[in-house]
Amino acid sequence: MKETILDALKAAYKLDADTLVASRFGSGHIHKTFRVESNTQSFILQEFNDTVFKYPERISNNLGYLLDNFDPASIPFILPLPIPNQNGGLFTELDGGLYRLFPFVSGVTRDDIDEKEQASKAAEAFAYFVRVFLSTDSDKLQDTIQDFHHLEWRYNQFDEALKAPAIEINDETREMIAYYEARKELLEQYGAYRSQLPLRATHNDTKINNLIFSEDLKKVNAVIDLDTIMAGFVFYDFGDLARTVACTRDESSLDWGEIKIDMLKYEGLLEGFYSVLAGHITEEELNSLPFGAEMMTLIMGLRFLTDHLKGNIYYQVDYVEQNLHRSKNQAELLAAFMEKRQEIKTLETKLKKKFL
Repeated sequence: MKETILDALKAAYKLDADTLVASRFGSGHIHKTFRVESNTQSFILQEFNDTVFKYPERISNNLGYLLDNFDPASIPFILPLPIPNQNGGLFTELDGGLYRLFPFVSGVTRDDIDEKEQASKAAEAFAYFVRVFLSTDSDKLQDTIQDFHHLEWRYNQFDEALKAPAIEINDETREMIAYYEARKELLEQYGAYRSQLPLRATHNDTKINNLIFSEDLKKVNAVIDLDTIMAGFVFYDFGDLARTVACTRDESSLDWGEIKIDMLKYEGLLEGFYSVLAGHITEEELNSLPFGAEMMTLIMGLRFLTDHLKGNIYYQVDYVEQNLHRSKNQAELLAAFMEKRQEIKTLETKLKKKFL
C-alpha cells in the first residue's frame, strides 16, 4: 500500500502513530481489505468497491442510523461499525480511492462448521442482531442493493434472460429451466409473507464467514460485513444461514446425490433463532423461518441459472457450465429442504413448547 495513503489515513482519523504498516487481510472478493497496525493499535482498512455497491451514501445512512440507535452492551458480541473520520464521515477519500476504517477484532473466521452447537451459536449471533434493532424504524433504512432478496423480481430477471439467451440451450439447461419454472409455486407464499410480516433491520448476508468466532469456536466475537444491512424480513437472515450451513455440500459441489440437509445443524440453527427471538417477534415471523431456507435457496439457484443464460456476466466461473451446475446444486438442496418439511414442522412444535 502506498505511503501516501497511510499518511492521509493518519491525518483523516487523527491516529496517534509515527508509522503505520499495512498488509492484505482475508479472502474477500468485494472489497480490498488490509490490516493496518501501529505500535499500539490494529485496524481493518477497506478500499470500497462501488462497482458492486453503487450507493455508498445509502450504506452511510444505514450504518449512521444504527450507530445512533445502538447500545453495545445490548449484544454479547462486537458489531464493528466503521470509525467516523474527523469530519464525522464513514467513508474517506484517500489518494483517489474510497476507504473505511474499522476496529480490528481478534478471532477466527470459518467457511463451514462441524457441530450443532456451533450452528446454534452462529444463529444466536444473527438473531441478536435482529433483536437489538427491533425498535428501530425500518423506513429509515435504504436499500443498498435494490431488490436483493425480492423473489418476484428475481423471477422477472430469469424470464427476461429466457427471452434472449446468450447461450445455446441444451438438454441439461432445459431441465433446469423446467425445474425453476415449476418452483414459481413458492411465489404465492412469498407474496403472503410480504403482505403480512413487518420489515426489520436485517443483515441480509448471513454466511458463516461473516462471523468472527473465538479461537475455540465456542462463542461469536463479532458480526461483520454490514454493507447489506437494510430493511428485510427475519426469514431472509435465517434462510441464507440455513442454506449455507445445513447443506452437506457447498454450492459448487457436483456430488448431486450427496446434497442433503444436515438436520442436526438445522436444528441448531432454528433453536438459535428461537432462543433469542421467541417472544420478541411475532409467531407468524417464527413460522416463516423454514420458508426462508427454501426461498433463499431458490433465489440463489435462479441467480446462477439466470447468469448462465446471460453468458456468465456476473459470477466468476472456472468453466462455462459452472453457473448451470451451481443452479443444479441449489435445485438439489431446495428439493432436500422440501422433503424435510414434515420433520421441520415437528421440530418447530418442539421448539415452540420450549421457548413460547
